[in-house]
Amino acid sequence: MACYFCQKNVKEIDYKDAEVLSRFVSSTYKIKARKKSGLCALHQRGTAKAIKRARQLGLMPYLAK
Repeated sequence: MACYFCQKNVKEIDYKDAEVLSRFVSSTYKIKARKKSGLCALHQRGTAKAIKRARQLGLMPYLAK
């Protein structure tokens, strides 16, 4: 399984794109592990940082209700 961002040739992961980032969180809004998400190490770190940034700005929830 190839990395989603490597396939799409994405250089920067946009924290404002919550729709794409929601693919990499579980139903309880925990960040998925690398084995589950299928991302390479570089993009896994960037995705985690973008998800955390989106959570702080209120674009993504911390917890499921």
